[in-house]
Amino acid sequence: MMGETAPHRRLVALQGPDALTFLQGLVSNDVLPLTKAEGVVYTALLSPQGKYLADFFVVQTGGQVLLDLPESLADGILRRLTLYRLRAAVSFAPCDLSVTRGLGEPPAGALPDPRHSALGWRAYGAPGAAPQIDWDAIRVAHVIPETGIELIPDETFILEAGFETLHGVDFRKGCYVGQEVTARMKHKTELRKGLIRVGVSGSAPPGTPILMADGREAGTLYTQSGGAALAHLRFDRLSGPLTAGDASLMAA
Repeated sequence: MMGETAPHRRLVALQGPDALTFLQGLVSNDVLPLTKAEGVVYTALLSPQGKYLADFFVVQTGGQVLLDLPESLADGILRRLTLYRLRAAVSFAPCDLSVTRGLGEPPAGALPDPRHSALGWRAYGAPGAAPQIDWDAIRVAHVIPETGIELIPDETFILEAGFETLHGVDFRKGCYVGQEVTARMKHKTELRKGLIRVGVSGSAPPGTPILMADGREAGTLYTQSGGAALAHLRFDRLSGPLTAGDASLMAA
């Protein structure tokens, strides 16, 4: 078993009889299965225009519902949820548990990361300590975006970031904020760009524009690991040589 305390996460207890039904009308995924069994649901908050605002986990464990939030976006998520709360019987309370994530044999009470089996498990309790894990290599290998890197508030569309493959969106659950745009992208249009894995020679800072040989912009380079990288690219601009700063790219 390998595991480590997940840095830069904040746990918040979601309390009250309306807790999950309240979330159901706001987030991209179906959280109601958590009323029946322990588990972890990966989901997102979107703007009314359908753009990503934040991604997080909703967890049912040990008889309580937890929000497993990225620390960098936690205050904004809680402000937005409070704004939508209105008369719902729901409240948010601090939680002193820690998030541990790891690979291999899970400890008692751990739950599988719902995004991809390569991401192992998540556990909620006392801090864990173990050898460091190269999560960037795993993310690049399986095209898994990260908050604040490939997932950019008010810019990213979740279907272009692979949320359907990552089990982060449900198209049967009914209305939520941003649902109309997301459903239209799914059913009425063909995605023209998205997050893919590319080969990379050299390196460039995440966020570096990717250019075609004629100077036209094709996309943006993000996380790099072991000769590969994640890039958000236009699918009609993958042919020919691509560069990002001093790095040369090759579509996989």
